[in-house]
Amino acid sequence: MASWLCVSETLIPHPVPAPGDDHTDGPVAPSVSTAKPPHCPARTRLYREGRLVDEGFPAAQLAAHLAEDPEAVVWLDLQNPEMEDLQLITSEFGLHPLAVEDAVHDHQRPKLDRYESHLFASMYAVAFDPATGQLTTGEVNAFITPRALITIRKTHFDVDTLLDRWDATVEHTGTGIGALAHGLLDAVVDGHVQAVHRLQGAVEALEDDLFDTGADIHRRGFALRRTQIRLRRVIAPMRELLADLERDGRGVELVTDRLRPYFQDVNDHALRAIEGVDAARDLIAGVLDTNYAEKSDQLNEITKKLAAWAAVIAVPTAITGFYGQNVPFPGFGRDWGFVVSFLLIIGLGGYLYYMLRKRNWL
Repeated sequence: MASWLCVSETLIPHPVPAPGDDHTDGPVAPSVSTAKPPHCPARTRLYREGRLVDEGFPAAQLAAHLAEDPEAVVWLDLQNPEMEDLQLITSEFGLHPLAVEDAVHDHQRPKLDRYESHLFASMYAVAFDPATGQLTTGEVNAFITPRALITIRKTHFDVDTLLDRWDATVEHTGTGIGALAHGLLDAVVDGHVQAVHRLQGAVEALEDDLFDTGADIHRRGFALRRTQIRLRRVIAPMRELLADLERDGRGVELVTDRLRPYFQDVNDHALRAIEGVDAARDLIAGVLDTNYAEKSDQLNEITKKLAAWAAVIAVPTAITGFYGQNVPFPGFGRDWGFVVSFLLIIGLGGYLYYMLRKRNWL
């Protein structure tokens, strides 16, 4: 269980990058744009009436595509962009400087900010590895305009799974930017639910090892509690974010009547994740309390045995001390005096040992 001694405190995960991401040797995904600017890895897609029309085109052509087709919506994904990379889209989409600043700076709290022409959402994708006890979190920011979804990834996020989700659900969720926003939120929240389930599985495994004397319950329990606190810190604000999105998202026609049941489903999943992570906290506390009680019982048992042996040893000590006095006493200077003292030691000591054993003190 040594791997539990190094639960990660970093917010930078190390999964295998998706095709087209930075430091990837595999084939380039169709959605990857290699045109400059931006200088960071980028992906683009164009949808019309719920159908994928184009992908992998230069990010500089986003505004032109939207101008040519009033029914089109676009998606742009930037991985680890610098401020100069965001200048490409700041003026074209009228992004607020405060939102752009939050998108570049790390460790934002999950939130939803509303500006005049767009929404800015900050959230975290998470993953928990039960084998190592390592929790990894990746910040994902999104600019949501009436016709564009722009995602900013600070670390790796499984974009291919997101694209598959979009392609599989577009006939149910319909067209428009709301379907893309729903797919993003659904993918992030499903990752939260999966991480919570794995955390609960790790806690249950800890419970199974509770009475295994070779298991380091104390250290593993504290590592899991630390993970639970970090996980709840990024999961709990999602309920508030989704509520704000349903309320403020109507300005960009996100939560339409058709999409409202799907956003409510995401909200239900977020609530399940919060309840699950809180339940994991109670389970961890119960395991640690039980472990403390078990250790206390073991200590009490050892103390009881030591006290019992001390009582047994006190008998010969008292008798030999009495017979060791430098004053006359019955049997003083005679052989039968030694025999009497020896028999008293054996008899009284044996009787005390028998009574302590009978009461399960020894």
